[in-house]
This record gives sequence, C-alpha cells and structure tokens, in this order.
Amino acid sequence: MQNEAGTRRAGPTVPDASGGNMSRWKELPAELHPQVRQLIVRLRKLKDRGELSTRQLAAKTGYSARSWHRYLNGRSLPPPEAVEAMARIGGDDPARLLVLHEIAAERWAEGRVVTTDAPESAPATSAHTPTPTPTDQQPYGRYGRHLRAAVTAAAVVTVLSVSAALLLAVRLTEARAQLAHDRGDAVATAPATVSESLVPVIYTCRLEQRDGRWYAGLSRTTDILLSNTQVGLEVAEAQCLLHRAGTAPGEIDGIFGPKTRRAVERMQKQNGLIVNGVIDPPTWQALRKASPK
Repeated sequence: MQNEAGTRRAGPTVPDASGGNMSRWKELPAELHPQVRQLIVRLRKLKDRGELSTRQLAAKTGYSARSWHRYLNGRSLPPPEAVEAMARIGGDDPARLLVLHEIAAERWAEGRVVTTDAPESAPATSAHTPTPTPTDQQPYGRYGRHLRAAVTAAAVVTVLSVSAALLLAVRLTEARAQLAHDRGDAVATAPATVSESLVPVIYTCRLEQRDGRWYAGLSRTTDILLSNTQVGLEVAEAQCLLHRAGTAPGEIDGIFGPKTRRAVERMQKQNGLIVNGVIDPPTWQALRKASPK
C-alpha cells in the first residue's frame, strides 16, 4: 500500500473485481498525478477502516463493485457522489474529501502523465542574442510601454478564458462518460435514469398494509438500489412511502432528484440507518414498516 506521499509499504488487502480479497493493495499506476494519488490513498484508508469489501461498498453507495475496483486502483476517477458516500461510511469529513476530489479532477482532466521541467544541465543554444539598444527597447517612449502592457494583459486574459473554457468542456465530457460507464455496470433490474426525452408524470399513491408491510400500489420491491438520477415506478413507490413516513420528497414524479435524496437522508437518520441518500434493502425495510407521522 502507498501512503499519501506516494511511497510503497506493506498494507491491508485489496479487493478484486468479484469482491474477494488479494494479499495487499495493488501499486497505483506510476503516471498518476500526486494529488490524484492522494485522493485514492485516502479512499483506500476509509475502506480499510470500515473493513468493507467492494460488494459491501456497492450495497451502501449505489456504485457497483467493479466501479469501486477501478476507483481504488487508479483506473478511473470516482464521481463526487461516490466520494461523498465513502466519506460518510468511513466517518470522514465529506467537505474535506470533496475538496481533494475537486483538485484531483482538475489534474485528471489535464492528463495522467506528470511532466517535469528540463534539467538545468541541458545545453544552451549556440545562437547569440544581441543586446537591444535603447531605441529598440523603447521605440515609443512612455506611451509605448503602456500600450505593450495593455496588449500583454489582454492576451493573458484571452488565454486564461480559453483555457478555462476548454478545461470545463473536458471535465463535463469526462463526467458524462464516467456516469454512463458507471450506470452501465449496474444490475439489469435497476430502473432507468433521467433523460432529455423523459415526460413528466405524477403518480397516485394507493397506500395499503399487507402482512405488516406498507405498499403504495406501484412496486413491491424490497431490495432494489435507488440513487440519484434514476426514474421509474420503484422511485415513485419509495416517494409515496417517504411521504407517509413524514419525510416528504416533493411531488410523486418517479424521479430521484435532490429533494428525494434529502428526504431519504432524513428518514435514514430518524431510523438509525447509515445516512447515504441511497435507498438500499435496510432503507426499504424501514419504509415498509414505518409508522405514520
């Protein structure tokens, strides 16, 4: 295992793609930027602290075991929601870990190869640069200096603006690709995600109790994982049960958005569950058995 300074030392086990354990953490790719490496090492320590397998991480965070295997071995950058979920599970400060993720994301977008300055011993060019004469240095006097300063400042602003726009475009593209890749690893029974062609629907809750459990007439699932951006009858069922439990998520539209996530977190806190904003089997069980508020 490597510490945050990037040195290798003996350490805890590393999960394989199936959720089992290998003898120790794999060495991170040498081309990773130090700040990306620091984030991954921090996530590894949180996983070790909780003594969780990648399958357990998948159940608690909503991201697949294969995705966590890639994140923890430096093969892809985890999304901020995964980092926040890991922080909450491991008892770390989510805000601090998200700052590390933001810095690592910038370095990841710049490229995984870390470049270094040329050595000081590099041979100098043989061409001799003549010393400019006073006339060459100040062809327009005081006003010329002001003009050159203004042109230089404008050029710097333009370059920075273009660079910022390009960096933002790259990060957005990578974020979309990462989200699509992660969702592709989800089980086949997972509900769909939000798309531009989605037609808004308002569902009706038909609450009834059977065998000590509550149902809203939209789904009878008790174990499917639901998290941000997912849509469908399962989400609408959970929204009905959240509303009944006293943590209203807003409209019953079948869309797992920010309001639904906050309602899930409130409900988990009230019932002594792990607060991760994901509707997992323990959360379903609490929703099915919740007493009306």
